[in-house]
Amino acid sequence: MSGRRARQTLAPNVLRWARERAGLEPERLAAKMRVKPDRVRDWERSGSISLAQADGMARHTRTPLGYLFLKAPPTEELSIPDYRTHAGAAPARPTPELLDTIHLMRRRQAWMRDELVEVGAEPLAFVGISRGESSFEAVAEAMREAFSVPAGWAATKPDWTTALRFLRDRADESGVLTIFNGIVGNNTSRKLDRSEFQGFALVDGHAPLVFVNAADFKAAQMFTLAHELAHLFVGAPGLSNLGGQELPRHDTERFCNAVAAEFLVPAGEMIGQWTPYAEVDEALQAAARRFKVSVLVAARRAVNLELIRPSEFRSFYERHTGALKPSSGGGNFWNNQNTRIGRRFGSAVYRAVSAGRLTYREAYSLTGLRGDTFDNFLRRMKTAL
Repeated sequence: MSGRRARQTLAPNVLRWARERAGLEPERLAAKMRVKPDRVRDWERSGSISLAQADGMARHTRTPLGYLFLKAPPTEELSIPDYRTHAGAAPARPTPELLDTIHLMRRRQAWMRDELVEVGAEPLAFVGISRGESSFEAVAEAMREAFSVPAGWAATKPDWTTALRFLRDRADESGVLTIFNGIVGNNTSRKLDRSEFQGFALVDGHAPLVFVNAADFKAAQMFTLAHELAHLFVGAPGLSNLGGQELPRHDTERFCNAVAAEFLVPAGEMIGQWTPYAEVDEALQAAARRFKVSVLVAARRAVNLELIRPSEFRSFYERHTGALKPSSGGGNFWNNQNTRIGRRFGSAVYRAVSAGRLTYREAYSLTGLRGDTFDNFLRRMKTAL
């Protein structure tokens, strides 16, 4: 029997762990590997599997092949603090898509930091500026100043997409690597799950980075962006999932939520535009349109400012939470690169490749683009500069 077809006896619980880690039922993994589901179940009972089959399982479950030869499942831990909660419970183990996304963003950040340090760039003054006893109102005001965001800015934008692009561009121009993506890199077959996380922040004085899960609702992405930007100001990296009626368990998350709410929906503006005798639904829809946030964010702000009663908030939340629709994705490929790679990072890659400081192989790895597609990307970056 050839080496690739020779049977190996691996730990059954490791094989089961690899499948479950990828979120695959036996039937789904069997379909990917073109075997019967009973074959997958047999592997997980006996551990008897050929090297070729183990290689296929590793590939389809996004598991390093060497992990399948361990005696017990490894413990995969996130490299940043995990602030997520769901229905009051601790989050499930991270998917390969989340782990790979954080790893890729860390690599981009590390490369960008080295580039900036090499040219003598100074650290950004706002990163970690509010680590002390600053109030959430003071941090929200510091964010407006750092990003040159005027009062009432959202009301001047015609829709949520335009407002989100405006804030993203202001953060990017201020030195923040601002990434929106609903897939791993540029791999459209590896979608991110909006229920697993909504965003994360990686703190660094030279190359701070925020990542927003673009698979989430468009209106919800606005609050996620503001929340992750707040993490940079308090100097606290972390992974977030902001949905649900329950308040976050972590002090940092509660504080960043308060900062984001005040930044996007200033208390004075919210109270000033509130119509006390209008129907609650009508008033909250009007607030969401004015501030370009989701109706649920508007409702949370209204109850916190005592503009509506807690019972009205709960009723509104239950009626509207199922009506929101996630982002559909798709769109123009090159426009997507402005969000998946980011203009600031993309411009830096273009300059480094042009100057010979970055090889094409390294650039391919950092951007997820290759060959003619990468060459087109460079030409577009050159035109944009």
